[in-house]
Amino acid sequence: MNNSPPQEIAAQLAQVRTMLERHLGANLQAIHLFGSAVDGGLKPRSDIDLLVSVGLPLSEDARRLLMLDLLHVSAWPGSDPSLRALEMTLLARDQVVPWRYPPRRELQFGEWLRTDLQAGIFEPAIPDPDLAILLTKARRHSICLHGIPADEYFDPVPETDFAQALADTVAQWNEEEDWLGDEQTVVLALCRIWYSLVAGGIVPKDVALAWVLQRVPDEHKDLLQTAQAAYLGTAADELPGRMPEVSAFIHYAKAEIANIRKPQS
Repeated sequence: MNNSPPQEIAAQLAQVRTMLERHLGANLQAIHLFGSAVDGGLKPRSDIDLLVSVGLPLSEDARRLLMLDLLHVSAWPGSDPSLRALEMTLLARDQVVPWRYPPRRELQFGEWLRTDLQAGIFEPAIPDPDLAILLTKARRHSICLHGIPADEYFDPVPETDFAQALADTVAQWNEEEDWLGDEQTVVLALCRIWYSLVAGGIVPKDVALAWVLQRVPDEHKDLLQTAQAAYLGTAADELPGRMPEVSAFIHYAKAEIANIRKPQS
């Protein structure tokens, strides 16, 4: 397995690592690159997914200053030829080792937070079920940029907690306002969750979407094909203008996922 990050993001990763070392110093324990950069290949609008681990929780000032500085090494997808969108989750290792559910994250950074951060709104450290999914992905397939490999550094996530994390993720999407402005992300995430619950494992978003396409009624197929083309960079993202179809698919997928999780009588 290639343990070097894609050359196209090497310079940006170096900037991020330098910034993390400056802010965190000896508290920095590990940096793991995961997601499409190491599993399935970067698409034109793919984020750079990083999992960063520290020894001690961050102070509020440290969290705020780091989040503001990260704005300079990240950009909205397609807005800067030299920068991709950065999605970074930071955790204190003793919050996940030994493993317990739900785990706590110290910080999450992403472009969807840019407006809030610039307005001085900073999310505190909170319990985050999604960490069970991120840690599972990182343990299975990641590149260690600092520290030791993820499968040695983190405890495995029990299958029951992984499944619970998928369910807790789905539970946050209930009304149109929950996916407004984030339509493609939610549609793709539901496809991956559906796949994981039925087939097991975690696959790239386009693979999961292709799998779901074979299992939905015709009324949802055009929307999914549109989402697939947008994700692959072969067409514009039309989902924001097709909200009734987006909402219909999300409710359909949630119902199918709920049926999968019903206990067998």
